[in-house]
Amino acid sequence: MGLRMKITGSESVELRETSITKVVFGADIPHDSNARSTDLGSTVLIEGKILAAVGGEAADDTSKLARWSLVPAENSDCYRNVEIDVINASQVVRQITVPNAFVVDYTEDFTDETGTGIFKLLIKQKKDKMVNLKFEGGFSGE
Repeated sequence: MGLRMKITGSESVELRETSITKVVFGADIPHDSNARSTDLGSTVLIEGKILAAVGGEAADDTSKLARWSLVPAENSDCYRNVEIDVINASQVVRQITVPNAFVVDYTEDFTDETGTGIFKLLIKQKKDKMVNLKFEGGFSGE
């Protein structure tokens, strides 16, 4: 199974199958509600490896993720379009498009044990734009 992510905005970010190790999609519904709430949100957690440039190849785009996480709310560039593809047997099992994503949390962890750094990116869809979020799949991807 492969995971790909493409972020578009003032600065484009592309992470391929070699970088992304985990994607977790979640629907945020208030837990204290006794009926279906109109206060719906959505989160996506993306985890992966920070890969070093070896043998003249370009460095991965994870440093751009760190820069995006630091964009202040006053700047419209804090909202970007994120597209995540989950590929299995040359089929797109899931394609998640978060058109007004913003960073809730971003961490990088570097240890001697792993040999590479690890990043975790938690994004949310802007709440008043929830109808624009797309969760699709089941079509040919390659």
